[in-house]
Amino acid sequence: MPGPTRGRTAYVSRHGLGYTAFEHSEEGIYTETFMYVAPEAPLKFIAVNIRNLSDRHRRLSLTGYVEWVLGESRQRNAMHLVTRLDPQTGAIFASNAYGQDFSGTVAFLHCSHPKRTITSHRAEFLGRNGSPASPAGMGGKGFSNRVGSGVDACTAIQAYIDIPPGEREQVVFVLGAADTEHQARSLLAQYGSVDGARRVLEEVWEFWKRNLGGLHVETPDLSVNLLVNHWLPYQTLACRLWGRTGFYQSGGAYGFRDQLQDSLSLLYECPSLTRQHLLLAASRQFQNGDVQHWWHPPLGRGVRTRISDDYLWLPYAVCRYVTVTGDTGILDEQTAFLEAPPLEPGEESHYGMPHVSDRRATLWDHCVRALDRGMKYGDHGLPLMGSGDWNDGMNRVGHEGSGESVWLAFFLYDVLDSFARLAQKRGDDAYARKCQAEARGLSEKIDAGAWDGQWYVRAFFDDGRPLGSAQNSHCQIDLLPQAWAVISKAADPQRAQQALEAALERLVDPQAAMINLFEPPFNGTEMDPGYIRGYVPGVRENGGQYTHAAVWAVMAVARLGKAQEAWRLFSLLNPIRHADSPERASKYKVEPYVMAADVYSAKGHEGRGGWTWYTGSASWMYRLLVEDLLGLRLEVDKLTFSPLLPAEWNEYTLHYRYRNTTYHVRVVKMRERATQDHRVVLDGIEQDDRSINLTDDGKEHRAVVEIGDQPEGSGAMIPPS
Repeated sequence: MPGPTRGRTAYVSRHGLGYTAFEHSEEGIYTETFMYVAPEAPLKFIAVNIRNLSDRHRRLSLTGYVEWVLGESRQRNAMHLVTRLDPQTGAIFASNAYGQDFSGTVAFLHCSHPKRTITSHRAEFLGRNGSPASPAGMGGKGFSNRVGSGVDACTAIQAYIDIPPGEREQVVFVLGAADTEHQARSLLAQYGSVDGARRVLEEVWEFWKRNLGGLHVETPDLSVNLLVNHWLPYQTLACRLWGRTGFYQSGGAYGFRDQLQDSLSLLYECPSLTRQHLLLAASRQFQNGDVQHWWHPPLGRGVRTRISDDYLWLPYAVCRYVTVTGDTGILDEQTAFLEAPPLEPGEESHYGMPHVSDRRATLWDHCVRALDRGMKYGDHGLPLMGSGDWNDGMNRVGHEGSGESVWLAFFLYDVLDSFARLAQKRGDDAYARKCQAEARGLSEKIDAGAWDGQWYVRAFFDDGRPLGSAQNSHCQIDLLPQAWAVISKAADPQRAQQALEAALERLVDPQAAMINLFEPPFNGTEMDPGYIRGYVPGVRENGGQYTHAAVWAVMAVARLGKAQEAWRLFSLLNPIRHADSPERASKYKVEPYVMAADVYSAKGHEGRGGWTWYTGSASWMYRLLVEDLLGLRLEVDKLTFSPLLPAEWNEYTLHYRYRNTTYHVRVVKMRERATQDHRVVLDGIEQDDRSINLTDDGKEHRAVVEIGDQPEGSGAMIPPS
């Protein structure tokens, strides 16, 4: 691999769904190294294929090294770590009997090759002041074979390999964890060999093909195909929903609002996972309607806060799920509440492990509690901001209890509007009327109190001062309320469009290919919105591009029917475009195949990517492409189409798997057809309702969707690049 010590010749790194492969050839030795994790077992594999390309016999060593933590930090747990050689498997077991939650767990490192030496002494492997780039242990003839306790623990296994000319050898290292030693031995007996590791790799390929093969598009833009068919759903499912961790944020916790949003992009391919997560999220709600902002499984330790939007994402996600799947039965599923002491006056948050209550309620009741808690307003008639809304960094805008969030007003309107329709379908007319009345009131209060003359303010401080206003010296205009003014339809339509245009004019930087969150960034002590001003101006939430919000802005443009503008803005967010030349790649500096949570606008770092992988922008980007731009909508068993295609596209094709049945659909632009007059032909028969009614008959169906040419809406929204 290229690290920790780089060779003299080039490396090839190939990233696929569920695996990464490294290829390297130097001094007559070719290696291909696969890294992957078993789909159904807690095992990580590093499988190395070695080939002797030279004309002489070669003797090599291959060393696997791990530094054990087995707790929340290495420093705190190092003195308690114990390692031992397991005589049955040859693996090195490691445990921490004093671990807070997992004292009985066994971790292990195993090597498939029989000729090897070992050490569990970090000082022996690294040497005094040594590092993995040049470990002292690699300079000797082998390791001491010492294991035990009372030392700075690690595990290093060095295998010795003899390869004749033209021959090849395979060596597999397995890192794993188990509840007991017996379980560890069982896992290694099944998967620890070269053949076992190969079977797992084939399972990985099949696993991802099965889970992400439900929707496949073929468009004239290869980058769109790569994002929709592979990387966006993979990033959402593997990293956000399951791993919940990334290189820049090694967490593992569930975020209440975060994974609810992520799960909605899986409705086309894995709706069962969305259903499962809705019920999991409901189980993290307290009886008075608030929720854990985040929590760690499996025990549930987490943080209770005064953040004001978390709990509202539950009814938002439930409405979306029921609309797409028609599964109203989930509304009557019961989950328990959490019990914990309430936050003390002036206490912003509390970390702890709440008790699971004996009291249970239906998912519907959980949603009603969340909405009732959200209907609390300040002096302007807008929702209270608490210790942050979507932007956690603005934690001091309303920390005294009186500050109001304008963005939250738009979002709450959207949730109330959707929930009112769901309540009507459920037969709860009284609650539907309540939601409708609250939504009307919010709409009136937004236009009466939050309009700043050219756009909507972001929030009001506890003392009534506006944030996101032209009168501010910092954060004069914020992208969030302008985008949601359009998305929610809560505001006067002319004002909403004017606000969005103003935001894009101020916040889009075509040269750096980014859409900033607000400007100017906070810099100094004039205002104290919270910890957001601790970031360097132009980094992360402090005025750089926060991609989550930027995607919402593109959605808003698309919902105004501005196809060319929407695709142009999408191209600014497209990670593949950020690295499609050596010059752009050297500026962007992060992976081009996944979304980055943020992009810097800080002087001297314009266009540099920030946190990758662990970002909710992946799921929203997927929905932007599939629903708003390619125009696919699924409602129970019906596909409808309202695509916004670029002028240069004539058609695209999508393949949709409905249970055991596949639909192949060509979307074709007919220049002579009126814009609103589209036509759907399924298996040679024109559909009167201009949609595809899905049936699971196990056959393959073919359809053509003919759409009219789409003239661009009036008015330029962003400066040309």
